[in-house]
Amino acid sequence: MQSESPSPPIAPASPAVESSDRRAPLQAQAWANHPIPEAIESATLLQGGKSVTISHNGTAYRLQATRQGKLILTK
Repeated sequence: MQSESPSPPIAPASPAVESSDRRAPLQAQAWANHPIPEAIESATLLQGGKSVTISHNGTAYRLQATRQGKLILTK
């Protein structure tokens, strides 16, 4: 009877990658030659309120803070 040779170890499955994670290296490359602008605190934009309207290229967007402390930007 022939003995079976040991199987090579199986590599663990890689964790699921979100689509934004796959794009991260591309975004990093695209911005590599541009200076990073200074961050603006959300409290500065919201000025104590829960939402603010932002005009960008002639279109109005609404930035609002949720009860969970997250931000939502809608057109």
